[in-house]
Amino acid sequence: MKLLLILDPLDSLITYKDTSLAIMRAAQARGHDLWVCEQHDWQLQHDVVTVDAQTFAFNVDGSWKTSDKTTVAPTDFDAVLMRKDPPFDNEYLYSTYLLELAQQQGARIINDPAAIRGWNEKLSVARFPQFAPPFIVTSQQAKILAFLAEHGDIIVKPLDGMGGSGIFRLRKDDPNIYAILETLTRFQTQTIMVQRYIPEIIKGDKRILVINGEPLPYALARIPKSGETRGNLAAGGKGIAQPLSARDRQIAETVGKVLMQHGLFLVGLDVIGDYLTEVNVTSPTGMVEITAQSRDWTPPCDPAMIMVQALEKYSA
Repeated sequence: MKLLLILDPLDSLITYKDTSLAIMRAAQARGHDLWVCEQHDWQLQHDVVTVDAQTFAFNVDGSWKTSDKTTVAPTDFDAVLMRKDPPFDNEYLYSTYLLELAQQQGARIINDPAAIRGWNEKLSVARFPQFAPPFIVTSQQAKILAFLAEHGDIIVKPLDGMGGSGIFRLRKDDPNIYAILETLTRFQTQTIMVQRYIPEIIKGDKRILVINGEPLPYALARIPKSGETRGNLAAGGKGIAQPLSARDRQIAETVGKVLMQHGLFLVGLDVIGDYLTEVNVTSPTGMVEITAQSRDWTPPCDPAMIMVQALEKYSA
């Protein structure tokens, strides 16, 4: 295959743990050609979408080499993988428009750009109310305070955050309730997600990877560090690979069928206890940790290789 990945700047990637690089290593190992670009390398001239991209290859020592950029057609590739990290700002939004136009011109874009745009990672749990914890989405302080009074212990978070940024746990006796809500809602002008606190977070915020509708057999449980509510690895959480529970599998298989229908090829589901809390469609991670920790298990699991093999079937 000839694959194009849309990435953050190469020098910003954390080499030893980056999921995109893991996918690229697996693809090169299977003989596929790699190209890379950034979000701002895409353009539309009249009605034709093009991209300035460069070839990419790993050296034996793990470093890489790239060519000069050249303008190519997205249809030249067997698949184009959108792996730009959030935030989902206006530039990210504009990218989905250009990618959607490229898709209409025959390019194979993963994940589907309209689905990336339509599946907000926090709000998408509303598509699966049978698996979601009690929650409300609002900017109104009075409604949030009423929800807090009902449940006593809640999580509040922005709709566009990543890596645990902007997430707060609030209890009835918290002296900073009003300051936190004023900040997050920007004085009731910005909508946020409010969920009942799930005590099982101490056992981990489980990241379940779903590839072309099929969940991997292991989740990465991200355990919060001492004194922390958030399990996100970016917030200091520790990732522990573990087999899916029966409830995990029920959630992942049910959600996976819907993801396939919407062209969402690689997705990370976040599950705490028995509840689905987020549906990550932009740039889900966790592959490297699962591969390393399951190496001696039966069976072992290499998510990046599974991803590449799924792409081969998809592009056949």
